[in-house]
Amino acid sequence: MAAGTPTTPSAEGMLTAQDAAARAGADVLAALAVSEDGLTTQESERRLQRYGPNAVRSHRARILPVLVRQLRSPLLLLLVGTAIVSFFLGERTDAIVIGVIVAMSVGLGVLNEYRAERAADALHERIRHRVVVWRDGATRPLDLAELVPGDVVELRSGELVPADIRLLTVNGLHCDESVLTGESEPVEKSVGPVASGSAVAELDSCVLMGTVIAGGNGRGVVVATGGRTEFGRIALGLAHREPETEFQVGLRRFSMLLVRVAAALTVGIFAVNLLLHRPLLDALMFSLAIAVGISPQLLPAVVSTSLAAGSRQLARQKVLVKRLVCIEDLGDVEVLFTDKTGTLTEGRIEFMRAIGPDGAACDAAAVLGLVCTDALIEGETLAGGDPLDTALWAAPTAPRHMVADYTRISVLPFDHERRLVSVLVEHDGERTIITKGAPEEVLSRCPSTPEGAARVVRAEFEAGHRVVAVASRTVPDSQSLTAADESGLTLRGFLVFLDPPKTTARDALDRLTALGIAVKVITGDNPAVATRVCAQLGLPPGGALTGADLERMTDTQIAEQLPTTTVFARVGPEQKARIVRAQRGLGVDVAFLGDGVNDALALHAADVGISVDSATDVAKDAADVVLLEKDLHVLADGVTQGRRVFANTMKYVLMGTSSNFGNMFSAAGASAFLPFLPMLPSQILLNNLLYDASQLAIPTDTVDAEQLARPSRWDIGLIQRFMLVFGPISSLFDFATFGIMLWLFHAGETLFHTAWFVESLATQTLVLFVIRTRRTPFFRSHPSTPLLLAGLTAVGVGALLPSTPLARDLGFTPLPGTFFLALTLMIVVYLALAETAKHWFFRAQPQTPAQRPRRPGHRVRRRAARFTITGRG
Repeated sequence: MAAGTPTTPSAEGMLTAQDAAARAGADVLAALAVSEDGLTTQESERRLQRYGPNAVRSHRARILPVLVRQLRSPLLLLLVGTAIVSFFLGERTDAIVIGVIVAMSVGLGVLNEYRAERAADALHERIRHRVVVWRDGATRPLDLAELVPGDVVELRSGELVPADIRLLTVNGLHCDESVLTGESEPVEKSVGPVASGSAVAELDSCVLMGTVIAGGNGRGVVVATGGRTEFGRIALGLAHREPETEFQVGLRRFSMLLVRVAAALTVGIFAVNLLLHRPLLDALMFSLAIAVGISPQLLPAVVSTSLAAGSRQLARQKVLVKRLVCIEDLGDVEVLFTDKTGTLTEGRIEFMRAIGPDGAACDAAAVLGLVCTDALIEGETLAGGDPLDTALWAAPTAPRHMVADYTRISVLPFDHERRLVSVLVEHDGERTIITKGAPEEVLSRCPSTPEGAARVVRAEFEAGHRVVAVASRTVPDSQSLTAADESGLTLRGFLVFLDPPKTTARDALDRLTALGIAVKVITGDNPAVATRVCAQLGLPPGGALTGADLERMTDTQIAEQLPTTTVFARVGPEQKARIVRAQRGLGVDVAFLGDGVNDALALHAADVGISVDSATDVAKDAADVVLLEKDLHVLADGVTQGRRVFANTMKYVLMGTSSNFGNMFSAAGASAFLPFLPMLPSQILLNNLLYDASQLAIPTDTVDAEQLARPSRWDIGLIQRFMLVFGPISSLFDFATFGIMLWLFHAGETLFHTAWFVESLATQTLVLFVIRTRRTPFFRSHPSTPLLLAGLTAVGVGALLPSTPLARDLGFTPLPGTFFLALTLMIVVYLALAETAKHWFFRAQPQTPAQRPRRPGHRVRRRAARFTITGRG
């Protein structure tokens, strides 16, 4: 069964989200024939067989579809058909030669594209998206694709909702449904039924596939999977293929441009040949061969090869991409939002000292800080815990032996909204609440604070230290804790930590700046600390906004502050996502680097979500790119590789618009005054095959630094202007060849064909070394060795073919030595003229990349990639 194809409803597996939302939770469980303990393994396997995988599309590298894509060119199919007809009409040698050349050309494209698809599948197999489900009465992680109707699922903050789910229990659950409804504000969820027939945006008792849990947690039962979900129907309506990036849209538009040009010139050439009373079959074969010559047949193979090579190179540079097109996305990044800890700082937090409200040493604050943790305490060791707790417990001066005097009764865990953790303890027969967290949050819960406490905190922040405040109060009869109990506290002191700036961060920031990427810091730390770190690393701090500031601002006001703001401090998960969305709204491509549960929303909101191998599962699942090392140098490598892919692809594009178009124009002109065809159809196709084979080395080419210094955008207008400038230059030297052969060598038909074959192959192949760089070639920009060898080999084979035993079958004859002297002179002059034109052309072009348009369905297509499977259908 193809993924995403709806199946027939049955009694125990099919409910729409609207239907489920309008029923009570118990009724939905009964309709799905399941209890709150979930399905049994046997029943889940039966349902998986019946309803198929939880995916909206499937993909598997198969040779046949790749071959069909290579053959779907109507011109190519018409040429093959014409060759078959000519074979049965007696022109068997020409027909066989044409058939062999077409087969070799198609085979070359199939081989390279299939290899790239295999690389894409290998990437997909390496990435696993997991969900926690109840099976056989216990929870366990499950591959997202194996989810079936009736599964009971645990939902946690930051996770992508894996299917359409009817909620059974909720605890402060909020859901970001912008991908479906367009509303950026998270929606609060409940378990009560809604009115029958409610709109998708009003299904408060359901969470829907593709949306994101913005806060809280809950449990629910799956009512629909794959293409039967609300999201699945939208995704299937947009496309049954992988999401198409702006890069791929540009490729498609460029291909259509050449097809239109080829169609116009082909019709013209065919008409001219008919008017000159040449045989109909010969005229048709020649026209079709010319059209195939200009068509960018190997463009998909060149792009796919570039992306596959890029993914392998990035893997060696410790960057894992989940999809090949993520490489292109990386190259487009213009703004990077990153956390501070471990990225700009060493990430090895050290406990420095415990001080009282007056700034003097205070061991009591250290003891209370050790006790107040939501991690597990085992004797004098800590199991789990955040980096600050771990650093405190690992400190040689920490009074761990005194923790045993405290009995913990209840714990109120840390969350990113309160920025506090509290414990209820019993010590010396007295019950006490101990609260630890961000100083401003703790101080706001203390009715009075000693004079000078605020000054002590400010001094530590300005020194770049991280500070945690500790407070307490006695509660004689308490048995449990709630957030309301975190009030009326008495400040006991501060814990001071050091997280020094990373020694490599300054160089990495300089690299990103050189790549045209603005780096902004989003942190839960104090703004003074973040600003200090930025200043130490040479990153202009600019302005700073806090979460409290953002709460008072609209999205429009946030967008207005972005150009002058570098630091966003004390921000929560939803605020991070708001910042990212506001930046994207300014028309630039945004990356977000984060590794915590609280970063998941922003990772989903960014154009490129980046996490690290040591991140939480939720963060890694939300990311598009995973860094095996949390280092901005590694990220800079990824951006550079993405831009290298685009730059090398553009080399092939510009080649196709210069030499290929020039050859078409030359063929059209020559057909008008020559008494014979300027080149045989088989020779045109052989020329194209040799040329294309040499171009497959383009993905290995080096790229100049200035081409990597900023993201590039597709500009069809620039490509058209380039074609109109360089195409005629190529044609000029073709006509010079015609004149030399006719008037100097008095060439007949066979000698003329041979000379133009050699000249056109040499000029269109060698001009790549001019076009591949905006610098002076070979002196200030060196091509890669594979590209140089491939180009010279193609030219050499073309020059030697007329002297081989194959020459007669191919319609060639040996060329006189004086021709090669003339050819060498023409190549030198041609490349010099092309170099001059290149400098003039690019001086007149704007250096600022065109703004990227946002197409309808962009976010849906991108999100749908997570619900894609391989190896099926």
